[in-house]
Amino acid sequence: MEGQTLDWTRRSALGLLPAIALSACAGAARDQPLRFWAMSYEGDYSPLLMPPFTAATGIPVEVQSLPTTASHEKLLTAQAGGAMPDVLMLFNGWIQEFATIGAIAPVPTPALVADMFPGVLAATRIKGRDYAVPWSVAPQVQFYRRDILRQAGYETPPGDWDGWRTMARAIKRRRPDDFVFMMLLNWPTALINMLSQAGAVLLRDRDTRGNFQTTEARMTFAYYASLFADGFAPRALSTEVQDPVAAFAQGFFAIWPSGPPTLLDFKRRANELPVDRWSTARIAGPHGPGRLSGLSTSLCVSTTTSRPAEAWALVRHLSSASSELRYQRLIGNLPARASAWSSPQLAAPVLAPFAEQMREPAFSPPVIEWERIQIEIQLAAERVVRGLQTIDQALAALDTRVDRLLAKRRALVEAGKLA
Repeated sequence: MEGQTLDWTRRSALGLLPAIALSACAGAARDQPLRFWAMSYEGDYSPLLMPPFTAATGIPVEVQSLPTTASHEKLLTAQAGGAMPDVLMLFNGWIQEFATIGAIAPVPTPALVADMFPGVLAATRIKGRDYAVPWSVAPQVQFYRRDILRQAGYETPPGDWDGWRTMARAIKRRRPDDFVFMMLLNWPTALINMLSQAGAVLLRDRDTRGNFQTTEARMTFAYYASLFADGFAPRALSTEVQDPVAAFAQGFFAIWPSGPPTLLDFKRRANELPVDRWSTARIAGPHGPGRLSGLSTSLCVSTTTSRPAEAWALVRHLSSASSELRYQRLIGNLPARASAWSSPQLAAPVLAPFAEQMREPAFSPPVIEWERIQIEIQLAAERVVRGLQTIDQALAALDTRVDRLLAKRRALVEAGKLA
């Protein structure tokens, strides 16, 4: 297997490097490492993917793992100072911004993105041009306790909100001291997904103002808050549930909306949570499963690199099916390359809902303020759940705060300096 991977990488990488193979000057440049920056688990584990590339091409790679909270500012500072790496990972919501400021180069050949899930690829395309190669995808599904649901008369969770509530009542009758849904008040993803499935458009006026006083947003906030009011979810923060895996294993929760890294957590702790006690399903929506946003990332090449052919060769290696499958084993996130899904490694039934969800993605607004906006959405929801504000009060205040966060973007758009 390793020999096949290395041979494939050698042929692929050298196919992208004809000029380097023929040039003595380029050969000397290959002694200097390519620089690659990435965040989160991707940054931490990327060095493990580099040896096959270096063995195949002779090109060393220097990986820098950036802290997620500071990475956006660091990348902008590097761009302003002419210090960008050759290759960088971007969250998909950042791609439009970095393309607009001229920091990342268009993908040079359609072959690099020909085999990607179409919905995942759409997030990296700007005005018909691809600016990034999809890499690491983390859609959410619901992890559920098969034994607890079976006791309540369910083999799998319902796919719609009314069914979810009926199931929750049945579980609660049998387990009155436990909860049904692990939705903690400082975890915004569950609510963001509900808003996506309800069809709520969260920003308006070319993504320069909040758009939360809508029928879809009110309906979603009302449903979300009712899960807490009815005792199906705890009015608690993550600091109060410090070990979610243990809480799930002990039956304090029956449903846990989460992403693919949770699969690795369960595998590592199979003695606490045997594989026959849990499974996965797509997350319920108002009328059935629908589009969800996920924390997906892509690979880009800097416009300032002096070694574009080598940089794109590295992108091709990292986004190859073999590299993506190894990454899936390392960090849990799933391949964006469709051909990787023919591997027996991804044939487990618990992965099927993830693959189905990847075919129905929802895209976060392409604004750099989105992380801050998500926090504001969750804070607004927490005020409603705790009875500090009505839904109408919370949504009106949320529009005001989001408008304030987007003031700079609004000014740039109105001045014609930002598309």
